[in-house]
Amino acid sequence: MSKTRILTGITTTGTPHLGNYVGAIRPAVAASRDDNVESYYFMADYHALIKCDDPARIARSRLEIAATWLACGLDPDNVYFYRQSDIPEIPELTWLLTCVTAKGLMNRAHAYKASVDANVAAGEDPDAGITMGLYSYPILMAADILIFNAHKVPVGRDQIQHIEMARDIAARFNHLFGAGREYFVQPEALIEESVATLPGLDGRKMSKSYDNTIPLFEGGAKKLKESIARIVTDSRLPGEPKDPDSTALMPIYAAVASHAETVEFRTALLDGLGWGDAKQQLFERLERDIAPMRAQYEELIAQPARIEEILQDGAARARRIGAPFLAELREAVGLRSFRPAAEKKTAAVAAARLPQFKQYREADGKFYFKLLDADGRLLLQSEGFDSPKAAGQSIAALRATASLAGDTGGHALGPDVSAAEVERALAALAQ
Repeated sequence: MSKTRILTGITTTGTPHLGNYVGAIRPAVAASRDDNVESYYFMADYHALIKCDDPARIARSRLEIAATWLACGLDPDNVYFYRQSDIPEIPELTWLLTCVTAKGLMNRAHAYKASVDANVAAGEDPDAGITMGLYSYPILMAADILIFNAHKVPVGRDQIQHIEMARDIAARFNHLFGAGREYFVQPEALIEESVATLPGLDGRKMSKSYDNTIPLFEGGAKKLKESIARIVTDSRLPGEPKDPDSTALMPIYAAVASHAETVEFRTALLDGLGWGDAKQQLFERLERDIAPMRAQYEELIAQPARIEEILQDGAARARRIGAPFLAELREAVGLRSFRPAAEKKTAAVAAARLPQFKQYREADGKFYFKLLDADGRLLLQSEGFDSPKAAGQSIAALRATASLAGDTGGHALGPDVSAAEVERALAALAQ
């Protein structure tokens, strides 16, 4: 039986907080372990450019969010985990889809209409401050989904319209260029009715826009404890019965604790547990789950090259699906090569079977690279370098000479690999 493809987009602005973890990250990581599902998780950094023009914030947020999802248990070997901007097939497909999308469809997009309405209400020009990024955002979202022909897309209710638009766009392309073939499947919105929404420090929904969030990893245990201490409670003294439903303490505790623990905490509040002691108990229960993930996060965030390697590997795997599909779509619309079909196929197969270098950083702080053949077999393992530049220079020298004869470093051949094998691989790359 074929697997269901589920694609999840991850916003790449801001620093993840406890509400993000409970409402989105934790359930998504759990869902990724389903053997009947082929999961795609991508960092929507092209989308981030629509609403953020601060390059430093974009760069930092991408790193923090990638580290957060990995630290929270996402297994990059079991899913496709990649940055949107590392898949060049997505923007190219966006243009193909733009050329078949009616302007009237975009005019009806909720985000665009809301911006126009706000401008009109303020006495401004209807399109004041509205970019083409905001206007055509649904087409980029359609490309995210359709490049991998995802069957289901988890979204909030405010995003259902975009999935419906993706369906319309897919149907239009199939009608114009399919010639009897359905290039795109019809994606479905996956609405999770039971997604937990945590209250923030002031009792309203936990949101960065309200400045009432509890940090997940930022600031460590100290910041976590300080944030919990700021949760609004009433003036009842220790010993006086408390109303568990009058404070954010109770739902936050219930979101991470077992049923038995939750019942015990509620009973303690009814029996007069002091607010200070209740906050301490909440901190200890949160810290039990968060501390191991925080340690993993801090290790990852200190090794950005390691995160880069994971994301590049995920992108390479995803492109092995997206690139051939886009080639078919190019053929369908008439963007065809003039070479004979057999020659094109041979060239495509050859390009897909090249060896590759992978560069990364280890826990010792040094930078390494390895040369793998087309099947992922280790051909050459480098020594450690003090900088990524030095490692890159060594790779460049190997590529330029296609030989190990002048290699004075401590590089090691892979198991059962000969120097001649490595040099053949280098020669293939040089060609």
